[in-house]
Amino acid sequence: MYAVADSAPFTLACHPQTPSQVIREINVVVEASGSLMLTFRLMGDISSLNIPEARAPQSADDLWRHTCFEVFIMKGEGPEYSEFNFSPSGEWAVYAFRDYRDLEVLEHELAPGIMVRRTLDRLELEVEISRDFLPQNGPLRLGLSAVVEETDGVLSYWALRHPPGKPDFHHPDTFILQMDGSECVT
Repeated sequence: MYAVADSAPFTLACHPQTPSQVIREINVVVEASGSLMLTFRLMGDISSLNIPEARAPQSADDLWRHTCFEVFIMKGEGPEYSEFNFSPSGEWAVYAFRDYRDLEVLEHELAPGIMVRRTLDRLELEVEISRDFLPQNGPLRLGLSAVVEETDGVLSYWALRHPPGKPDFHHPDTFILQMDGSECVT
């Protein structure tokens, strides 16, 4: 088990059906102190990736069709959960689900602060989710994931854990990071 206070990043695994030859590693640092801070770090040949260009910060759908970073948050054992998508473009999306893939409402009021840093071998996206957008009163289960698009249009899917079969970040087995108060453990 890992606690956020240890500052150990959580490493995402590539789905075996969607290998990538250009990404060495994707990890995520999670900090919970009033709000939820996530820092996604992708290491590899960044020039071989299709990274959305910076745009005016706004809500947008279908971000997962290109390079994007995601967190799924469930209160306790659910079944309700939220999905947060963050693009290197500065765009975001938030969705609420009643149950597995049962979309309840679109939540567009988030307006997170997204910071993106990019070098030849690293793409880093940092985002803060206000406590107001997190389920209250009780432990949370998180699923961390990323979709990465290469310049040839090929997508790879990354997560803390993948269920059997095709990539599916909504599957309950992907919510493996436990957050209780200000501590996260796997």
